[in-house]
Amino acid sequence: MRVKDKKKFFRFLILLTIFIFTISCGMKRFVFNDKQQTSEMVSDEIKVDVLSLNKTKEITELKKKDLPIEEVKIEKTEVLDENSTKSLKVEKTEKSLEKEVVTKNFKYIKNQTLFVYKDETQKNKVDTLRRGTKIEVLEAKELDLNGKKKEVLKISYKKDLKNRSGWITKVDLANTLNEILPSTWKNLDFTTNYPVNNFPNNPRVDVKGVYLNIYTIGSTKKMERLINLANTTEINAFVIDVKDDNGVLSFEMEAPKKFGIPVSKNYPIKNIGEFMKKMKENNIYTIARIVSFKDPTYAKANPDKVITSKDTGKPYTNSDGIIWVSAHDRNLWEYNLAVAEEAAKAGFNEIQFDYVRFPASNGGKLDAKLNYRNTKNESKPETIQKYLKYARQRLNALGVYTSADVYGQVGTFSDDMGLGQHWETVTQVVDYISPMMYPSHYGNGAYGISVPDAQPYKTIYHSVKDSINRNENVEAPATIRPWIQAFTAKWVKGYIPYNEKEIREQIKAMNDLGVTEYLLWSPSNNYKITGK
Repeated sequence: MRVKDKKKFFRFLILLTIFIFTISCGMKRFVFNDKQQTSEMVSDEIKVDVLSLNKTKEITELKKKDLPIEEVKIEKTEVLDENSTKSLKVEKTEKSLEKEVVTKNFKYIKNQTLFVYKDETQKNKVDTLRRGTKIEVLEAKELDLNGKKKEVLKISYKKDLKNRSGWITKVDLANTLNEILPSTWKNLDFTTNYPVNNFPNNPRVDVKGVYLNIYTIGSTKKMERLINLANTTEINAFVIDVKDDNGVLSFEMEAPKKFGIPVSKNYPIKNIGEFMKKMKENNIYTIARIVSFKDPTYAKANPDKVITSKDTGKPYTNSDGIIWVSAHDRNLWEYNLAVAEEAAKAGFNEIQFDYVRFPASNGGKLDAKLNYRNTKNESKPETIQKYLKYARQRLNALGVYTSADVYGQVGTFSDDMGLGQHWETVTQVVDYISPMMYPSHYGNGAYGISVPDAQPYKTIYHSVKDSINRNENVEAPATIRPWIQAFTAKWVKGYIPYNEKEIREQIKAMNDLGVTEYLLWSPSNNYKITGK
């Protein structure tokens, strides 16, 4: 190659190198700026979302407190680049936030019964809803039927474990559960939603339990037999009398001394530490049963707090002759919870409140003749709910669960049965709810069954199904864990013997509805159940 040509070639290479270098730098600057802009945009979006979320929470809180919401404006100005004065403004009004807060239009049925139809023509009835059922309104339509205007609503709801939808005639619907209940129950709280507890040092257990009375836990022979039952069958929990139907405590405590209650000299559990150690060694989940308001021992020490007849001034009793203390008595609340806290600190996993009710008063018909010592003018359900809420706050703080026993048909009846036990009122303030679903305790003809005691599967199935449906009416209900029958009710006309077959039928009925936890009740503590 000639010298002149070589010079031209090298000059070309130099120019080409400069050109490539220039292009490369420009691309890097472009990519860098693009990444920076994208990053800033994402960052801004996150900041805006945080501001919106905070304001949404703020508005939600105002709604809970029934406070007026004024027009709200969110404004944010951010410098996107240190070399730029460009700013970003975001505005949201309360109206737009309102749409974010209210996502579902939930209502409650006021009618005693309401028919649901397949479509808006309302020719094909597909279901019947009961008073208090929670529904979501999806759509409203006005129809012209032969010249007559008719308004209909499309709704969705959950029933019998299935999500359903259909059409109803437009009727007056309630915005809250309180609106469908008696005016005297106006102070019931359906807004507090407790979290589903699962304590790290006390994890939840799929309980299959049996009841142990105060005599059984004081017998070494009986305890060994029941521990063997737990080791050879699916039984994994004991419900132990800590304060029984007579107000007798199972082990020595400080609570009775503090509250002036007569102290026993012969406790069935001599050493609670050793007793609980044995339970833990055998992987037995322990539930402390505390009878709340049927307490003749406390009543004897506090005669001024018992329920009395207005006519005679004498203590009111049911057919068993046992004197009841009023559930309105805050001093008894404190005593019960002092006992519960000592049980929790002794190592019990859960505190179960039994007889958490007022005494039977012929469905409330005798209330006008009884002095309940109701100084706060509370309804029965309100007092029961407040007691259980207070108990949960104190006991959850110790890392233990709370549960409440209720009548078996509380899930079926829409009222409180005159006892203060209303399903929705109780289920949202405890961790577990235990309806006492003994077939022998249902009147003949219940659920269309001539003798419920003779049909354990059908009786339990209907009762559990009703309870599940009632749980759908609140946001955070308790886990349903029924008491079922493990005894023979010879006093029932048409009764059948209850052995393992009848126990298994009850368990199958629950399992068929997705309920896996249960408690077996036998007054004698003899449980005819074998195999895992």
